[in-house]
Amino acid sequence: MAPLKRSGTQASGGYDGSVAVGTAFVKKKPNPIDRHVGSRVRMRRVMLSMSQEKLGEALGLTFQQVQKYEKGTNRIGASRLQQISRTLGVPPAYFFEGAPSFEAIANSEPGEMGVAEDPNAPYIADFLSTAEVLHLNMAFARIHDPKIRKRIVDLVSSLASEEPGSDARENQNPCEDN
Repeated sequence: MAPLKRSGTQASGGYDGSVAVGTAFVKKKPNPIDRHVGSRVRMRRVMLSMSQEKLGEALGLTFQQVQKYEKGTNRIGASRLQQISRTLGVPPAYFFEGAPSFEAIANSEPGEMGVAEDPNAPYIADFLSTAEVLHLNMAFARIHDPKIRKRIVDLVSSLASEEPGSDARENQNPCEDN
């Protein structure tokens, strides 16, 4: 069924995930829980070195549908989540680990619930589910010497402080190219 306009007449949804509000289409933001679950699907898929196409084939979906699930654009139903969990070899609860918590929103309608979320959470979740971070994390986990691990953390911190726009930029050698 199509969404209802405020006037009570039906409006069709936009092709870009937008919904009609009055006479205008408004871009609908993915639910934070859907984004989180999708990012955990992506993280696990990348950890297994599985392509979106391979996961899609195992689920009977196109890789585009897998992309939409991973971005949180399309909500994953319970039976599909069960199928994904079996395919990726984790329990369904895995996809909710670290999810934003529910809490009542101040000044909201009675009975409505909202999601409390760190404003940086989407960025962090997207970053942590990249192939580079997952490979780095797996390699780092194979290093058992705590002194070497500490030196790696110090190296990364040092390199990060040398990024353009950081405070360490003032300490750069003026002869170096930017």
